[in-house]
Amino acid sequence: MFMRKRRRNLIIWLVIAAVVIIGGIVGFAHHRSQQAKTVTVGVVALSNDDEKIWNQVEKTAKDKYGVTIKLKNFTDYNQPNKALKNGDVDLNAFQHQAFLDAWNKANHGNLVSIGKTIIAPIRLYSKKYHNIKDLPDGATIAVPNDASNESRALYVLKNAGLITFKKGTGKLATVADIDKNPHNLKIKELSADQCARALNDVDAAVVNNTYAVPAKLTKKQVIYTEPVNKDSEQWINIIVANKKDKNKQAYKDVVKAYQTTQVKKLYQKYYGDTQRTAWDLNLK
Repeated sequence: MFMRKRRRNLIIWLVIAAVVIIGGIVGFAHHRSQQAKTVTVGVVALSNDDEKIWNQVEKTAKDKYGVTIKLKNFTDYNQPNKALKNGDVDLNAFQHQAFLDAWNKANHGNLVSIGKTIIAPIRLYSKKYHNIKDLPDGATIAVPNDASNESRALYVLKNAGLITFKKGTGKLATVADIDKNPHNLKIKELSADQCARALNDVDAAVVNNTYAVPAKLTKKQVIYTEPVNKDSEQWINIIVANKKDKNKQAYKDVVKAYQTTQVKKLYQKYYGDTQRTAWDLNLK
């Protein structure tokens, strides 16, 4: 009788222990699942309109895919890729492919695109002149100094007919690649976030939309706009992940939540033709 009772008590305690252990495993798995469903995305200089667009992305991600998006706003282009590489954010959405390629090369990075977002043609702005033809000989033009955006800015000047490149110049052009500069333009290389601020001190500046919007630059100050054509593929903005994480379902869901008709309509509402959604863009 005594042994039988001991056996019964032992079985009861074993059952209780099993329930506790299984409950702990399930709880831990649920916690891990919840963590996996929260995705932190690094962005740069988020404007009020950008925030409204991301609010729509967040709503779709939550309602349709059960993914919670948290945004981390950085002030300049130098930070988000470092944060992604270090694991401080899960994804970022601020750069075009050319910038990513240059960053990976310079920093031994292993970051990859997992989806297209927009293309934002950059513009040559001036507070002193209303037409590009009015730029005087010897004019000073500010351009971003990071490798990809400087190249893009120089190609803008080339396409505008202000300079030519040496034969064999590749995608990443520098001032050293300038062949002919008939107007003796002075190219002033500045951090991308400083080009808009420099407009009071230079004759013109190539300014990325990320900084043109918060600087309240207007269409009236635009003297040349970058054309969008088959050569623009490298300037399409992208959502970026660490290569090892590129197939995570929650990250794919963030891309799907971004690439929607609702987001496209919001870009048209807030930005008109200054920023165009690119996942459905047919470049010719």
